[in-house]
Amino acid sequence: MRYLCLPLLLFAAAALAQELPATTRLVDDEHGIYDNDLLPPEFHRGRRQALRDRLPEGGVAIFEAAPVRNRSNDVDYEYHQDPNFYYLTGLREPGALLFVYKEARLIAGELTNELLVVQDRDPRTEVWNGRSTGATEAHERLGLAAAMGAHRFKSTDPAWKAQDKVYMHRVEAPTDDPHSSTDLHDLDKHVQQGAPAMDAAASTDLRQWMADLRELKQPDELELMRKAITITCEAQMELMRRLQPDMTEYQTEAIVEYVFKTHGAEHEGFPSIQGGGPHSCVLHYITNRRTLADGDLLVSDIGAEYHGYTADVTRTLPANGRFTPDQRRIYDLVLAAQEAGIAEVRAGKAFRAPHQAAWNVIAKGMKELGIIKEEGELKRYFMHGTSHYLGLDVHDAGSYGDLRPGSVVTVEPGIYIAQDSPCDPRWWGIGIRIEDDILVTDGDPVNLSAGAPRSAEAVEAMMAK
Repeated sequence: MRYLCLPLLLFAAAALAQELPATTRLVDDEHGIYDNDLLPPEFHRGRRQALRDRLPEGGVAIFEAAPVRNRSNDVDYEYHQDPNFYYLTGLREPGALLFVYKEARLIAGELTNELLVVQDRDPRTEVWNGRSTGATEAHERLGLAAAMGAHRFKSTDPAWKAQDKVYMHRVEAPTDDPHSSTDLHDLDKHVQQGAPAMDAAASTDLRQWMADLRELKQPDELELMRKAITITCEAQMELMRRLQPDMTEYQTEAIVEYVFKTHGAEHEGFPSIQGGGPHSCVLHYITNRRTLADGDLLVSDIGAEYHGYTADVTRTLPANGRFTPDQRRIYDLVLAAQEAGIAEVRAGKAFRAPHQAAWNVIAKGMKELGIIKEEGELKRYFMHGTSHYLGLDVHDAGSYGDLRPGSVVTVEPGIYIAQDSPCDPRWWGIGIRIEDDILVTDGDPVNLSAGAPRSAEAVEAMMAK
């Protein structure tokens, strides 16, 4: 059956909705807020204070919101806030600035150690794009000690001091919008007036501080990550139940992303990778247009994004529901490597310890299968690292030092034997990756994505449903 049966898919989604914990939705049309589980103002306030604690005397950290990016002509990409800016403020709008001061100072007659500058509300713009936050709501709802509109800020003295040390976080140099007098380009020019020199070393320090903070997830963050991961596991299981030969890769993508939206995920954390057949050997394949054949493998690498936090879970599925003997040998080897890697996700271990453990298992197994003769040949078939941090970005910020409790990392070994590889052709076209999201604790690692079947037997059993 090449085309999905929509009534069956809707029925399945309804069944899934009963399995996931229900979330009570707010209805606040006045402020455009409809979720009751957003990060609270106290979280962002605590993160600003944690950054303030790292600033030296006279330190001022300045963050610019992410720019709006143009897709084509008069169509922009859907806006996505810079993760550092969101982490510190909770604001999801462009054209904003955040100042975090080490010591309180007098700004526009008010003593404060932080200031958020936002675009002024404009009824003409809101007719097209919806309600914006504005300075009053930024102060009251987001909990910033001081907030002001962009027009007022442009006539406000930034109150620079000679001994200030300025740390700047900028996604990219802002461009000038000729139709606006308060865009980020104009605000940035006002900031520079009388400001001390900003050197590259200071910006590097700020990046390191933010990476260090974001690496260790707070309880509020972990709650949102668990929701994103649970939704993603449900999507993988629904794909297992629905997958069959003659589906297109984009139809498999539609299944998982339908489940994302059904359960409240605002976005996918990254373009869904649905690589079937030869595309299972392409690491970041996102075209998703091929039709699956009987006997193909499908590498499904997906992640729901929930309130800014993303999951990243990969399963490799046989299109017809059963692995061939050779596919099963490679699958079991990758799974054994992943288990070895997960066992190394412990506080105090080097960040690359999971990769080294997985590498050792795969190197030994590939030699035993006769696919390689020397360990040095493995790079052809296992060409990526095994772990990365996970959080507000799918490849999240972190120190990449020894693992610490509170970090969430992936463990995702893989074997990719492309057509015309220098081995027995019986192995050609087998691409397998298995990826899970692992929480580092003071004790044993916790697999947050264990809800989606991993073993070959469990995958086949789920697909038989």
